[in-house]
Amino acid sequence: MPTHFYRPSEGHRLPHDPFNAIVAPRPIGWIGTLSTAGVRNLAPYSFFNALSYTPPLVGFSSTSRKHSARNAEETGEFTWNLVTRQLAEQMNASSLTADVDEFAAAGLEAAASVEIAAPRVAASPVSFECRVADVVPLRGADGRSSRGVFTIGEVVAVHIDEALLQDGVYQTALAHPVMRGGGPTAYFEALAEGRFDLVRPA
Repeated sequence: MPTHFYRPSEGHRLPHDPFNAIVAPRPIGWIGTLSTAGVRNLAPYSFFNALSYTPPLVGFSSTSRKHSARNAEETGEFTWNLVTRQLAEQMNASSLTADVDEFAAAGLEAAASVEIAAPRVAASPVSFECRVADVVPLRGADGRSSRGVFTIGEVVAVHIDEALLQDGVYQTALAHPVMRGGGPTAYFEALAEGRFDLVRPA
């Protein structure tokens, strides 16, 4: 089987870096924060995931201490908001780099959190309220630091639209979650027809 081989340090020799297309689809970290000056911020991060059951941890990676990472580090809190197909365009509109209120810029209503001050996306059917557990500077195998940071938060409160619960079980496909694909524009929607089940071996 012919393979395309490359060393990332030497370049991939392709029209677009395949790394984030291979590790895909990726959950979107739609992160809500509040600056120390009280300015709301909302931004999507494609390097995001759940990390642990106990304690319940989630984390998002930023290429630098941009608004979300900086706000989370300075205030110690952030929210995660589920991106659905219905909210995909507004999620995209919130990916501004300017120092503005992205809730307002994207035409989104903010909802108050219960345990923290950081705002949630009112229209999102699932939100986590998180307190920062750690901020990890990212570095290469050679020890050289990058500008990136990995922000880890403990989930201290969860909001779920009850319409997504059937007999107490959360139904992933009912939310029509959107995930990031590869390339500059690709996204994917999780649909019920894509589901299959496997039983773990005993």
